Amino acid sequence: MNLPNLLTLSRIPILFGIVGFLYAPFTGARTLAFVLFVIGALTDWADGYVARKQGIVSNFGKLMDALTDKVFMVGLFISLLAHGTLPAWALPLLLLILSREFLITGLRLVAASSGIVLAAEKSGKHKTVSQIVAAILLLLAVAVRVDFPELLPAVIGDVLHWGGLAFFVIATVLTVSSGTQYMIKYWSIFTGKNEDQS
Repeated sequence: MNLPNLLTLSRIPILFGIVGFLYAPFTGARTLAFVLFVIGALTDWADGYVARKQGIVSNFGKLMDALTDKVFMVGLFISLLAHGTLPAWALPLLLLILSREFLITGLRLVAASSGIVLAAEKSGKHKTVSQIVAAILLLLAVAVRVDFPELLPAVIGDVLHWGGLAFFVIATVLTVSSGTQYMIKYWSIFTGKNEDQS
């Protein structure tokens, strides 16, 4: 267990910390949830950077990085839906995201069983960025509304919230689009027709 893998796996306890602060009954808790999310998002960059810097890039690290990213983001969106930050109409979109992530994770596991590690596609990175932006705006909106109601005007929280919802919709479109491209590109791995594809 090296530093990059520890950074990767740290996103799971960080997620639980974010959820805990979302429901904590003291002022400033939502701001701490936002800060924790930013730290968690930074570990996504840091684990790959450290691994390349130290020359310890591994198949385990690649697979776990992709898996913990999905658990981190989908888990957060589920929490925001349960919290009421994401409205009820977002549920079908969230189910689309969840379905895509399960399918791609399944594809990666099938590939891994054949000794193939599927690298992240550029379209997948775009959807990750859009998901992160959506989460940042939504968490910031909650922090502004709950922790700073007298310091900042309510319209700021409203703008952040609607911006977060807009990016969530964009993220859903990019998530489904990138997942479809990924499945088409690597479908031969599922069917076993081209096990040499990487």
